[in-house]
Amino acid sequence: MHVVKSPLSNAAQKTVSDALQGALVDLIDLSLVAKQVHWNVVGPRFRSVHLQLDEVVDTARTHSDTVAERASALGVPPDGRAATVAAKSGISVVSEGWVKDTDAVEALVAALGAVITRMRERVAATGDADPVSQDIFIGITADLEKHHWMFQAENA
Repeated sequence: MHVVKSPLSNAAQKTVSDALQGALVDLIDLSLVAKQVHWNVVGPRFRSVHLQLDEVVDTARTHSDTVAERASALGVPPDGRAATVAAKSGISVVSEGWVKDTDAVEALVAALGAVITRMRERVAATGDADPVSQDIFIGITADLEKHHWMFQAENA
């Protein structure tokens, strides 16, 4: 069933919808990973890392909504179900239990790095197909790179 008609050609819609769906999955998982680490971080820098993790959660959740709504606007139903996220995320699984503050920072550096790499691929893939979606990916990447820098600085 096609409720919303896309303004894009079929080929462009396929490229953009794949990019948007992949971004949605990565952003949902990033928010979950950051929240899991947020709940379990311990150590001398607990408070600063704990608060910084919530900033990542907020960023990821805000951008996941933007991405899902862009997909819907282009006639593509977004899929943010847990099973889809678990099967398709590009983020490594974080361990359960308490996480030392330095390990928490390393986990976020790795998770952000994985998502940024995939976002940059989406920026490249969507340039000709849909500059509007590309612009969304550029903004997301900039925000994630800022978090990535700040977490890297934590363990420098």
